[in-house]
Amino acid sequence: MRRVAPLAILALTFGLLPGLLNAARAEDSKPLETDEGEGWISLFNGKDFTGWKISDKGLWKIEDGKIVANGPRSHLFTEKEFKNFEFKTEVMTTPGSNSGIFFHTKFQETGWPDLGYESQVNVTHKDPVKTGSIYYFVKLYKTPAKDNEWWTQSITVKGKNIVVKINGETVVDFTEQEGVTGPHKLSSGSIALQAHDPMSVVYYRNLRIRPLAD
Repeated sequence: MRRVAPLAILALTFGLLPGLLNAARAEDSKPLETDEGEGWISLFNGKDFTGWKISDKGLWKIEDGKIVANGPRSHLFTEKEFKNFEFKTEVMTTPGSNSGIFFHTKFQETGWPDLGYESQVNVTHKDPVKTGSIYYFVKLYKTPAKDNEWWTQSITVKGKNIVVKINGETVVDFTEQEGVTGPHKLSSGSIALQAHDPMSVVYYRNLRIRPLAD
């Protein structure tokens, strides 16, 4: 029995190892958080781009239930439009990558979106405006987000107010001035993800939205 015990322990160890590895992989595939309450709408089925439109003939991909933003400049627009809402997605950047989440925008066949606002996605790209910023309006030069780690980025629009959170931490609370005119104005519109350039690789998963009352 003294000789058998070490072998039994060894067999047990190796027998458990695949299960532990599988558990680690499963943990990586889990969402970072689970929303409680009703009213949430999933924007991505994890399989194809049903409900979305691609600009500039972009090279968007889906890998293991994740949207991959890579390739030449392109934007991925929701077909549905929203006014007041709470939007959440889980994001992961690779080092040196740049992307963005547009809202209250409209589909364009080509070019950078002319309408709406952009919540920046950028941890270590050379652009100094970092994740959570509202591009052109509120510039953050530091961010709690980190490359190669999933974070939750949420955008809440209610009337003239925009709140951006990273992992539940409010990083922007911005109110649009009354009487604003021009392309950057709250009204209603699509959500759009950005593929910034061929050197940037950014992942999105668990995209969902909860419309809010006017």
